[in-house]
Amino acid sequence: MWPDSEQTQELLQQARAGESAAVNNLLDRHREALKRMIDLRMDKVVQRRVDASDIVQEVLVEANRRLRDYLANPVLPFHLWLRNMAHDRLIDAHRRHRGAARRSIDREQPLVAARFLDESTMNLMNEVADRELTPAAAATWHELQRRFQAAIDTLDEQDREVVLMRHFEQLSNSEVAAALDLSEPAAGMRYLRAMRRLREKLADKDEEKSEAK
Repeated sequence: MWPDSEQTQELLQQARAGESAAVNNLLDRHREALKRMIDLRMDKVVQRRVDASDIVQEVLVEANRRLRDYLANPVLPFHLWLRNMAHDRLIDAHRRHRGAARRSIDREQPLVAARFLDESTMNLMNEVADRELTPAAAATWHELQRRFQAAIDTLDEQDREVVLMRHFEQLSNSEVAAALDLSEPAAGMRYLRAMRRLREKLADKDEEKSEAK
């Protein structure tokens, strides 16, 4: 989902050389990926008050202001630096519109919207459902989709986040590790745990449905 890293590096080099057009291009080519990242996590109440595109614009304005410091010390890949700012802006939006005393935005992530059910997501659904669902349940795609969404929503905060990062943002294990400030083995273990729990959630739902018949 994130723009090609090789082209990003070329634009970063041009930005270091003082080319303003490169800065604009660099920021603009990350706009859609940032919007998707925000849409995946935005609280349903906040969605009624704030447009994701407005948050994206705030992030890009902040990134433009801080770009010189980033270029001098790029501690993270550029897209991870941007998504960290986007995550902070989401928290700010949540606090403004829901109040700091309510649950954090990380625990208010919505069901995965149907528009995000792209090929990579369908592959994930097939992967976690293949061995756990009965043939009757797996044969009904819309039922599987509904249950898959519900299963993701019931994962705890850390498990849900790593699934979103790996499969919806299509980040690598090393990128997840960098974004979450973990070692790569720790990030890999967290992902395996999340996938195991997602399979268990689907299996539990399948068993409940069978018992109800």
